Amino acid sequence: MSVNRLSIHSIGNIAQKVPCETSIRYHLSKLDLPTLEDMNPRILTDAAASSFREDKKYPFAIDLTNDPYYGKIDDTNADYIIRSRPKKSTTSFYSYVSLYVIQKGERLTLAVFLVRKGVKMVEYVRKCVETIHNLNVNVEVLCLDRGFYSKNMFTFLQDEVIPHIVPVKKHSVEIKALLKGNKSRFGKYTMKSKGKPLEIDIAIDVHYQQGKHGNVNLGYVVHGIDWTTRKIYSTYKTRFAIEASYRIRNIVKCKTSSKNVVVRYLYAIISLLLKNIWVVLQRTYFSPVRRGPRTIDEDLFRFDQFQMMT
Repeated sequence: MSVNRLSIHSIGNIAQKVPCETSIRYHLSKLDLPTLEDMNPRILTDAAASSFREDKKYPFAIDLTNDPYYGKIDDTNADYIIRSRPKKSTTSFYSYVSLYVIQKGERLTLAVFLVRKGVKMVEYVRKCVETIHNLNVNVEVLCLDRGFYSKNMFTFLQDEVIPHIVPVKKHSVEIKALLKGNKSRFGKYTMKSKGKPLEIDIAIDVHYQQGKHGNVNLGYVVHGIDWTTRKIYSTYKTRFAIEASYRIRNIVKCKTSSKNVVVRYLYAIISLLLKNIWVVLQRTYFSPVRRGPRTIDEDLFRFDQFQMMT
C-alpha cells in the first residue's frame, strides 16, 4: 500500500489476498502513540543495525520536517497540528524530528518523533541521542539546523559530550561583528540569556561567491571537534542529503485524509522503513569488492526498481 501510495480504501480494489478495509482499520485502532514512539527506533533500525561497526565513528544529523495537513482540527489532533509559514497552500502541519546517518552509502533513518505543541526541541534531541546510545554507535559529529539553535540545546549537547555543528543565528550585534572579516577563523561567543552564561566556539569559513555578494562568512557553533573551518563547512554540507531522503519518503508515503494522529505517524514510520530497506539492499548487494573505501553503484539498483519489487 505504501509503495504504491494507496489509501486503505483503495488497496482492496486492486490487490488480492489482503484484509478488507474494515479489518485494517480495526487493527490500526489497536495502536497507541506512546507505543509507536517507543518502538519506532527498533522498527527503523532492525534491518540496519548490523551495518554499524563498533570501531567506527559516524556523522549524524537531526532535522525537523513538516507534512502539510488540510483536514479538520479538533480535540483529537489539536496538540499535534503545528502552525508555520505557508507551504503547499496550508499553514497547518504534522511535524517530525528525524535522526539520520549522513555518511554516503549509509544514509539511514534511525528514529522519527512526532512533534507535540509545548514540548521543547531539546527533548526530541535527547530522544535521538538515547537512540544512538542504545545502538552502541560512536558519534563523529551531530549536525543540526538553525531551528535547534538555543542555549538549552548547546548546554545539553555539551553535558552529553556530543560533538556538534550548528549554523549560527545572526541575531545580535556581537554575532554580526564576529562574522565580519576576510579570513577563515575561530572565535568565541557567550550566550547570556536566562541562567548561567554559556560560552560557545564559533567556526567561521569564508567563501567567495561570484556576483554582488563577494566574500561570505559562514558561521557555525562547534564543539568536540578539532577540524579546519573548511572541513566543518564540508561536513555540514553533507547534511543536505536529508532532503533526498524526504523526497524518497514522499514517494512511498501512504495517502490518507485521516485526522488520526497515530495512523499518520505510523505511515511516516513505514515510508522511512522502506527507504532504509532500500539503502541496506544497495549496500549488501551492489557494493563491488575492491581495495579502498567501500563504494556503491547506485545506478544498478535505483529506488524506482526497488518499488517494482515490493
